[in-house]
Amino acid sequence: MHSSMRLSLSLALFLVLFNFSLSYAASDPTYQSLLQCLSQSIPSQNASAILFSSNNPSYASVLQAYIRNARFNTSETPKPAIIITPTEESHVSAAVTCSQKVGFQLKVRSGGHDYEGLSYVFGKPFFILDMFNLRSISIDISNESAWVQSGATLGELYYNIWESSNVHGFPAGVCPTVGVGGHLSGAGYGTLMRKYGVSSDHIMDARIVDVNGKILDRNGMGEDLFWAIRGGGAASFGVVLAYKVKLVRVPETVTVFRVDRLLADDANATDVAYNWQSVAATTDNNLFMRMLLQPATRNRRRTVRVSIRGLYLGDANGVATLLNNDFPELGLTRENCTEMRWIDSVLWWTNIDVGTPAAVLLDRNINDADFLKRKSDYVQTPIPRDGLESLWQKMTQLGNVGLACNAYGGRMDELSATETPFSHRAGNLYKIQYSVNWDEAGNEADMNYTSQARELHEFMTQFVSKNPRRAYFNYRDIDIGTTENWSYEQGKVYGESYFTGNYERLVDVKTAVDPKNFFRNEQSIPPRT
Repeated sequence: MHSSMRLSLSLALFLVLFNFSLSYAASDPTYQSLLQCLSQSIPSQNASAILFSSNNPSYASVLQAYIRNARFNTSETPKPAIIITPTEESHVSAAVTCSQKVGFQLKVRSGGHDYEGLSYVFGKPFFILDMFNLRSISIDISNESAWVQSGATLGELYYNIWESSNVHGFPAGVCPTVGVGGHLSGAGYGTLMRKYGVSSDHIMDARIVDVNGKILDRNGMGEDLFWAIRGGGAASFGVVLAYKVKLVRVPETVTVFRVDRLLADDANATDVAYNWQSVAATTDNNLFMRMLLQPATRNRRRTVRVSIRGLYLGDANGVATLLNNDFPELGLTRENCTEMRWIDSVLWWTNIDVGTPAAVLLDRNINDADFLKRKSDYVQTPIPRDGLESLWQKMTQLGNVGLACNAYGGRMDELSATETPFSHRAGNLYKIQYSVNWDEAGNEADMNYTSQARELHEFMTQFVSKNPRRAYFNYRDIDIGTTENWSYEQGKVYGESYFTGNYERLVDVKTAVDPKNFFRNEQSIPPRT
């Protein structure tokens, strides 16, 4: 077939599909009602360009692009009636007001990393407000600040900072495809946490669309709402358009290291894990250490690998000397350490090869999703050696669930638990993330792996925080509890786990700014009445 004929057939097929989509959309009353409402404040051509109804040929690709947990990308998963993809702030305002007029719930998605899919799944008719087009970043090195739109990713933020300065950074997560909007509104943390605190500690201003569709900055929204969206989950209160953040100083040279111990080979491995618990939270604030506890196989027998990964804001000699004094059991040597720029350490923590151009951080890796389950805990007193031994037995019995233990202390001990909604400050040695991933689709695999995570979490009850048992909001976990009627009492179950005593103030803010509870999900903050 001649190329001209193939081109003609392709064009004809496109026109058929396009016209079918338009005609089908024209017969969809929900689409027409939403389009008509949006067109009152947005030119109709622009309004139709940002709407994707289920019959649009691009609907599936837009929906799936930012689904980061394959558990919520099945034929049974509830789908939005329409996806709204704003390209301007005014589009967000119109989407908020028009969704209410049409009578549909609005779920807000920035990067799609909500572990339980609460930003893009709902049990009742809903729209998705997908923020991926609102991704501008403006760096002001002279004032050491940046304005970042909610649809930008952490990788894009890090890259833009690096383009402007090699001695500035930002304390946020190690996964570069995470969306700024959700990460910062739920606190956000990373390898600079012990030096500078969590991400939300550095929010200077914000722009938010409230339930009335108004765009408000910090002065316009007032200090109570500004407090709530810095760690309390902004999706309960409005739609954050952008955050203004304070950048932090980093040295020209930082050092990373990794030391592995396999229980099957090294009798010292348990001592390393035991002593890490106290040292990691009390050592120099310039040092962050993560301990990974992972199931492994050695000579066809199950065992556990203890890995210590670290970032030191200084040179290799400095961290080697420090840990030889504070943590001799680790046996860190100069040869274990690699000096690099801070931006290269961002790549290292993401398991990207050192030397890879920093522009890789701009890759959003859309349509990239594993099947996964995550849970979290806080440890406030060291787990004793015999407790660790019992943990090794449980992990080898289950075989698939790993633990990532992130050290607290340092700056985290210095800020009040009420400074922001994120209350997990002094008194916490480290946070645990329980992690399990799998490749097999289907309910049987889902039940197998999620039940393993739940069983290990239940086993750890004896070693972790109590009354309430604390959890990290950005590690969404519906096992903690959900709400069906958004009552104060139902919300309190998960609200106190995520926010402890700050739940009460969050309820008061919610009652003031969204009393009819338009902005809601299965774990949102409810109004008091």
